Amino acid sequence: MDMMSMVSGILAMQAGGLQSQIQTSIIKSNADAEKSAVQTLLGAPSTANLTAGVGGNLNVVA
Repeated sequence: MDMMSMVSGILAMQAGGLQSQIQTSIIKSNADAEKSAVQTLLGAPSTANLTAGVGGNLNVVA
């Protein structure tokens, strides 16, 4: 195998890895956006204004 084909192969692998990282980032971003949209539509309660420990433990005796 000559040197140019080896270099070309290495560069192609690096480009493929970068594309994979970008794709993973976009998929995560889309999943987070969908989660936010579903929570908004379902009216999920927000815990943003609660103090520490509120809603953490639930003791149910049946």
